[in-house]
Amino acid sequence: MAGQGLSTEDVAGIREALAAGRKPKVVFTSSAGQVAGQVGQVVELTDPAVSDEYVVVRFGRDELPFSPADVAIAPRGAGRRAAEPKAEEPEPEPEPKPATPEFVLDTPRVPAPRRDEPKVEQQVEPKPARRPVKAAKPKGPAGLTVTLAYAEGEWTVAAQQGSKALAKPYVVKPAEALRMVALVDVPGVHEAVEQIMAAERAEAEQQAEKLRAELAEIEARLAELREAH
Repeated sequence: MAGQGLSTEDVAGIREALAAGRKPKVVFTSSAGQVAGQVGQVVELTDPAVSDEYVVVRFGRDELPFSPADVAIAPRGAGRRAAEPKAEEPEPEPEPKPATPEFVLDTPRVPAPRRDEPKVEQQVEPKPARRPVKAAKPKGPAGLTVTLAYAEGEWTVAAQQGSKALAKPYVVKPAEALRMVALVDVPGVHEAVEQIMAAERAEAEQQAEKLRAELAEIEARLAELREAH
C-alpha cells in the first residue's frame, strides 16, 4: 500500500540526497491518480513558495512535478525486477503406445524459384511506439487557514493558503475579535474568551483607579499652589 506522502523530515532528507548527487526513489500515493503504487526518482526540488507541486519526479521518460502528498519514500528493494519463477520440472514421458500403421500423404515437391524470376518483397513500416500518457489529475485550490490568536494582551489575525502566507499576524480590536469568536460554536471556547476579557477588565479598572488617584493628587497640589499666590 502506498504511503501517506512526504513529511518535512522526508523533504529535508531528499534535499540532502540531491545535494550529494543521488536521486532518491519515491512511490506514488493514491492521490497521484492512475500511477499510484509506481516507483520514480526525484531529480529536483523547486521553490515551494511558487507552487505546491515542487517535487520533480522522473517516471519513465517524463519528468513531472508533484506535491509532497502525491509521493512517499519508496521502501528498500522497490522497483527491482521480480524474482524469476522456478523452472518447472519436466513432465514424465508418456509410456510408448503399441505400434500402429502410419499413413503418409505423398505430395509433389514445390519447385524452388528460378534465379531469373523476379522476387517481390513487401516492406512493412514499423509503427511508432506509444508513449504512456499520465492522466491529468484535477487540482483544486490549496486550503485556506485563518488564525485568531490572543497573546500578551493583544488579539491578532493571520491568513495562510497552502504554504503561502496571505497575511502576517496583525492586531485587531477586542470587539472585532469577539465577533469572530461568536461565529465559533465549540464548547469551551466562549468560556476561555470570557476569562480573558474578565482579566483584561480587572486590569483596566486597576489602572483607571490608579490614574484617578494620581489625578486627584495633582489637582490638590495645583490648588495649594494657587492659594499660595
